[in-house]
Amino acid sequence: RWLLAPVAPAEFLGRHWERAPLLVRRGDPGYYDGLFSTADFDAALRGGEVHFGTHLDVTSYAEGVRETHNPSGRALPAVVWDFYQNGCSLRLLCPQAFSPTVWHFLSILQEQFGSMAGANTYLTPPGTQGFAPHYDDIEAFVLQLEGKKHWRVYRPRTHAEVLPQFSSANLTQAELGEPVLETVLEAGDLLYFPRGFIHQGDCLPDAHSLHITVSSYQRNSWGDFLEKLLPAALQMALEEDVEYRRGLPMDYLQYMGVANSDTVDARRAAFVEKVQSLMKKLIDYAPIDAAVDQRAKSFLHDCLPPVLTQSEKAQSVYGFPARWQDGGPCNVDILITKDTEVRLLRHGIIRLCNEEAGVMLYYTTENSRVYHKEEPKFLELDPEYTDSIEFLLSSYPNHVSVDNLPCETLEEKISLATLLFEKGILTTKKPLAQV
Repeated sequence: RWLLAPVAPAEFLGRHWERAPLLVRRGDPGYYDGLFSTADFDAALRGGEVHFGTHLDVTSYAEGVRETHNPSGRALPAVVWDFYQNGCSLRLLCPQAFSPTVWHFLSILQEQFGSMAGANTYLTPPGTQGFAPHYDDIEAFVLQLEGKKHWRVYRPRTHAEVLPQFSSANLTQAELGEPVLETVLEAGDLLYFPRGFIHQGDCLPDAHSLHITVSSYQRNSWGDFLEKLLPAALQMALEEDVEYRRGLPMDYLQYMGVANSDTVDARRAAFVEKVQSLMKKLIDYAPIDAAVDQRAKSFLHDCLPPVLTQSEKAQSVYGFPARWQDGGPCNVDILITKDTEVRLLRHGIIRLCNEEAGVMLYYTTENSRVYHKEEPKFLELDPEYTDSIEFLLSSYPNHVSVDNLPCETLEEKISLATLLFEKGILTTKKPLAQV
């Protein structure tokens, strides 16, 4: 709602999402105050963790040629600002790794979209352009943070480029035609365009530009879902239905294939009919829910870790008062009892998956703020704990007492609750120990 205001989310989804660009002029230069700034950019460089190529790209675009000027190694402020002073654009990849506010913002959006939300920030000197015209494979929200920038947006050139699976190469001006939208974004404004819409931005002579592009819905289409589902359906059909295991006709190479496509032959018709019947029947074997779980598992790996409020920290393992005192550790034991009231930290931070190796619980609380820096986080659970996980999901956002978890023994209830608390997945209604 904040991102799109004053346009209502329902109106945006009905008229613009995956369909058409949206321009929101706010006339409020301070609308994005606190999200990200050139001062935050400078602080990230001074923090010593930014490296050329990995976190920062130095680019230019002049006379139709796009170039990258990345040295190797750490992006030292003196080197970076020298590039900028000489007309190069700076693209900070993954600003959420350096900015808690961007992290917080994206962690809310990923929950809203049910798909990874990423970001890049772009700092462009006055009178320059950093990138060639191109289209992307993501839904893009351009938030103008400082200064202003001239944008041109063009429709997809062909039907095949509508909602594309992959981004384009750099395009030339001759390939573009007329823009469907041309505007100057000023601080506080928003520009959205769907994947496949070609775009280019350049700075006016009198002002620099800092904007952040928020992205989502990369490889999140029905086709991407079917890529997971169809191989699983075919595997199940091969195991359960002998029709899929019967041999092909011995002579099918003689009458099938492109060279025979215009031949009128009863054997061709029978072959095509057989393929169609097997494909129609495949839907009966499609493990749709299991394929959704596999998509969810990938999404949880993409996710930023949740941002905790102060009260959530106090009621979770992150606020637990274990410390060194008087020559030894104290407050180390997590004392969960049958009367302890617990709930999930967030509904979307876990996913149960039935896999060949067993029942796995994937979770996001130990993810890195850098995309895929860590391996997927999961716990292998005893199948008898499945009902308890489903109970916690269905109870959210209400607290439930540990004694109400549908495990067989009190010992198992406390053991499961303690494990989930230690992983940051559960919070308690009251802090477990007072400091």
